Amino acid sequence: MVAMFSKGHTHVLYYFFSFSIFSLYSALVINVKNQGGEILQETIDANVTADTISLQFEKSDGTLVTQFADFKSEVQIFKVLVLGEEERGEEQFQYMCFVLRLMKADYISTDAMSKLRQKNSGTVRTPEEDKESEEHDLDMCVDLLQAHVISPHLYNICKDAKEMTFARENDLKTIAKGGQVDPNYFLKATHKCPSTGAHPRCKDVVDWLQPCTCQYRVCINWYPCGLKYCRGKDSTQKVVSYRCGIKTCKKCHLMNYYIKQKSQCLWDE
Repeated sequence: MVAMFSKGHTHVLYYFFSFSIFSLYSALVINVKNQGGEILQETIDANVTADTISLQFEKSDGTLVTQFADFKSEVQIFKVLVLGEEERGEEQFQYMCFVLRLMKADYISTDAMSKLRQKNSGTVRTPEEDKESEEHDLDMCVDLLQAHVISPHLYNICKDAKEMTFARENDLKTIAKGGQVDPNYFLKATHKCPSTGAHPRCKDVVDWLQPCTCQYRVCINWYPCGLKYCRGKDSTQKVVSYRCGIKTCKKCHLMNYYIKQKSQCLWDE
């Protein structure tokens, strides 16, 4: 068994390279401070066999956020459970799913993630890099009964968001091209949503029953976004490079999508 430790900011995170010690499915619980100073607890699961990583946390208002990365399908799924405010006439809770193309270079592999451990589980962490936010116009509504063609995990993750699962046509075409698949194979699992550009933002709408373009902000406040390498010498005094830590990042996504009435988007004010 070989253990390698990083220096500096990430010295509390390290790798074990012996598969006999840990199973191929592992969870890491991280305490994270968000921009508002709140402490959130992220649970990160890496499944090497399925080649997937799941990150989940609960916000102080009870909102539950899940980010699921499917490396084989090159798809990432954001699932959000928002609790309603009964005094405002909102539904008790609401599920939403946003399906985006996964950029593999933005994350460490499931193999590397499964080997990641922390020495001090009580440490509160902040990311090393705050990546630029991305805004997404989600123009496709996903038919979950056909969603397996996009990702075999999509239905099970988003089954509670049957009419609130959205994707981008350009993403699906790009994924299909990379996998040498006919884009129509993916697109058959979707249909065009009403255009976000043809409807006002919900924050500008007064009538709760009027259709509008909702915007939801999803922020992942801490996640491993790259590996760090150290240099040393082996037994023959030859200089070698080895993995010795991780780089951590924060990233926010602004999701724009059509909804039938403003009452489904009262946070966008």
